[in-house]
Amino acid sequence: MKFVFDFTEGNKDLKDLLGGKGANLAEMTNLGLPVPPGFTISTEACKVYLDSGDEPAALRDEVSAHLTALEKKMGKKLGQADDPLLVSVRSGAKFSMPGMMDTVLNIGLSDKSVQGLAKQAGDDRFAWDSYRRLIQMFGKTVLGVDGELFEEALEKAKDAKKVTVDTDLDAAELKKLVTRFKKIVKAEAGRDFPQDPREQMDLAIHAVFDSWNTERAKLYRRQERIPHDLGTAVNVCSMVFGNLGPDSGTGVAFTRDPASGHQGVYGDYLQNAQGEDVVAGIRNTVPLADLERIDKKSYDQLMQIMETLETHYKDLCDIEFTIERGQLWMLQTRVGKRTAGAAFRIATQLVDQGLIDEAEALQRVNGAQLAQLMFPRFDEDAKVKQLGRGIAASPGAAVGKAVFDSYTAIKWSRSGEKVILIRRETNPDDLDGMIAAEGILTSRGGKTSHAAVVARGMGKTCVCGAEDLEVDTKRRRLTVNGHVVEEGDVVSIDGSTGKVYLGEVPVVPSPVVEYFEGRMHAGADDADELVQAVHRIMAFADGKRRLRVRANADNAEDALRARRFGAQGIGLCRTEHMFLGERRELVEHLILADTEEERENALKELLPLQKRDFVELFEAMDGLPVTVRLLDPPLHEFLPDITELSVRVALAESRKDHNENDLRLLQAVHRLHEQNPMLGLRGVRLGLVIPGLFTMQVRAIAEAAAERKEAKGDPRAEIMIPLVGTVQELEIVREEAEQVIAEVERTTGVHLKLALGTMIELPRAALTAGQLAEAAEFFSFGTNDLTQTVWGFSRDDVEASFFTAYLEKGIFGVSPFETIDKDGVGKLVRDAVAAGRATRPDLKLGVCGEHGGDPESVHFFHEVGLDYVSCSPFRIPVARLEAGRAASSSTGSDHR
Repeated sequence: MKFVFDFTEGNKDLKDLLGGKGANLAEMTNLGLPVPPGFTISTEACKVYLDSGDEPAALRDEVSAHLTALEKKMGKKLGQADDPLLVSVRSGAKFSMPGMMDTVLNIGLSDKSVQGLAKQAGDDRFAWDSYRRLIQMFGKTVLGVDGELFEEALEKAKDAKKVTVDTDLDAAELKKLVTRFKKIVKAEAGRDFPQDPREQMDLAIHAVFDSWNTERAKLYRRQERIPHDLGTAVNVCSMVFGNLGPDSGTGVAFTRDPASGHQGVYGDYLQNAQGEDVVAGIRNTVPLADLERIDKKSYDQLMQIMETLETHYKDLCDIEFTIERGQLWMLQTRVGKRTAGAAFRIATQLVDQGLIDEAEALQRVNGAQLAQLMFPRFDEDAKVKQLGRGIAASPGAAVGKAVFDSYTAIKWSRSGEKVILIRRETNPDDLDGMIAAEGILTSRGGKTSHAAVVARGMGKTCVCGAEDLEVDTKRRRLTVNGHVVEEGDVVSIDGSTGKVYLGEVPVVPSPVVEYFEGRMHAGADDADELVQAVHRIMAFADGKRRLRVRANADNAEDALRARRFGAQGIGLCRTEHMFLGERRELVEHLILADTEEERENALKELLPLQKRDFVELFEAMDGLPVTVRLLDPPLHEFLPDITELSVRVALAESRKDHNENDLRLLQAVHRLHEQNPMLGLRGVRLGLVIPGLFTMQVRAIAEAAAERKEAKGDPRAEIMIPLVGTVQELEIVREEAEQVIAEVERTTGVHLKLALGTMIELPRAALTAGQLAEAAEFFSFGTNDLTQTVWGFSRDDVEASFFTAYLEKGIFGVSPFETIDKDGVGKLVRDAVAAGRATRPDLKLGVCGEHGGDPESVHFFHEVGLDYVSCSPFRIPVARLEAGRAASSSTGSDHR
């Protein structure tokens, strides 16, 4: 197996083998763009290293051969004393991962070669600046030295000279800094900084391999659901230098604005700097447009390359470049991360430009992004106290308590607090704190800083480069215009405007929600540009999708909202919600009934109330199917809490004030008390044990449907029998239901067509689906309970206890209650679909668990052949979009 590839040997489609960075460097090389020569060590080498603890036997010789070829091409050897070849070592997994190893630049410099570099460049300052950078990066990244120690030494050097930026330090001061840095390495790493250039490179390569399994990398993979077995490639690239003076520099560019999606010149540039200076955010940049004034030739060449890359990749491209004494070099490109709003705008723009079709446009957006666009935004008319303003790096309205380090952000968020992480600039060590925070605020850096790029990728609100804010992480406070914000004070940040406010700013609905509610029309002359883009994408999705989307709704108000959001029916009406509030007392009468007469009287009281509920629901969803689940939860849920009731009875007895009803209630509570109610007397078992309960509900449904028909309505009721485990249960309830429906038809003279089906929420139901289909006209998979029974989890108990540990240990990539467990629960669903349709080819199949609104789960349900998904009203647009994406995914590509 070959492990090392020259940049001339790959292409953009080899991301699995060469990683995203290596594949795209190869692609740019093939396009004839100015890429410094180099080579890529494949992900296969990393996998061997991670599995065995050592690099592949052939790797060293392959690296040597490619290094020799590189030295020949460049006319100099790695680290040679009089004219050193220097290289950078960078990680590069298939997917961009901020949690991976930082780049190490200037590998090959040593106490000897730094003199040769100074002579060749004719610049002592440049050489010593490059050497101090190498030791700083190598010490932190490869040897594990605390990066703050180098930062503190650098700050002391600047303070001693009374300057604020490192470019003001001269060669003598940088030379002293190198000596100080080497002492830090010796003290902290227990070894001298390596002087052998090949040892530097080999150690850096191993550090890249090791970085795949760092805690921050694993955390990011879990967050983004990236597989843990991909491994990372390593890119070794000949150095070009942006820190050779004012005619040199480094920058990051986007072919469109990653925050808004608008076309134009977007990016950051920093004169006399190396690449990491821009993304680290340690010095504030100038807008990319300023490069036209600074270096017109390089600017014009960069604009031409950007157009070439965007046309070639047919997407927004994120570009890193360096200018070395007027010569432009391309260091990286990739399909750029973008905000949710930018994703929708760019997808429709590219369709209009003829670069992609509608199917591909659907692959450029996702349900998670649409959900972000539906979050509220700050009320522009509210009275606010603005603290300052930075760069609007990632949109959204975030409110929380100010915290100044990742540890506190995690600790407070786990306690239920919402926090805003405030830093001078972020680095990969802050990743877990950024995930825990509602939003990120930095005083340094621009739209391409670490904070901005990572926040956009995660969909987090971010404001960067708020220069007026003086952030003091040691004293845990920020100061602005004499006002001090202490840790724990509430702040609000607006990632759409860059504004920072003191206190909690009220929010208003997003324009996208207003559009779905019907209060904003996409076709209006003054329609919001984002709303127009969302409208078009939703039209693409609705035109492509096969899955229908229904709502979980229990009342007319929710049903009407669901319909506005595009619901094509109700997939789950939970009738237990109709017995809450004042009606709970009527259920108590049913439970406490000692005689058949008392029970029938209680049911007679409930019948008209149930009927009225269904009339309203059928009217709201006229012409669309409404699946009504008969009573499912155990009866004790309708009774007072056992502890509260026991105390009430005891206090009454102590006062000699006996309450007969409370005593009967307490006896009933004890009688119905179960150790595990989820597995007890509930669902179909209630209908079989309590005579008349289910028939009362069926009668209410039938009479309501008849009333709506007489009113010229079009009710389409479906009756769902819950928690069935055997076909005999289903047959008994079905027979009773059919008798009641026939009786209502005779009484009203109205012909009713009411479908009878069951909810598949027990493993046995899924395993015997072929038998159940003999008595059921439809199945609806209750994936919440099916997940509980397959895993043996009580959701309310386990999510609060050990799920966090399971996620952190990687046992779960994501909670099985959030995204369907394809291997376990999913297999039961798949098999039940096949068995059910083998018995009854026209069997209607849906899902009514909240998995029906989860993007990844929707794709699974499309794949296994369900007819519809059902979810809460707010998630209907997401399900519609993902159903369209699932249907068109065979023609679209994977854009993570």
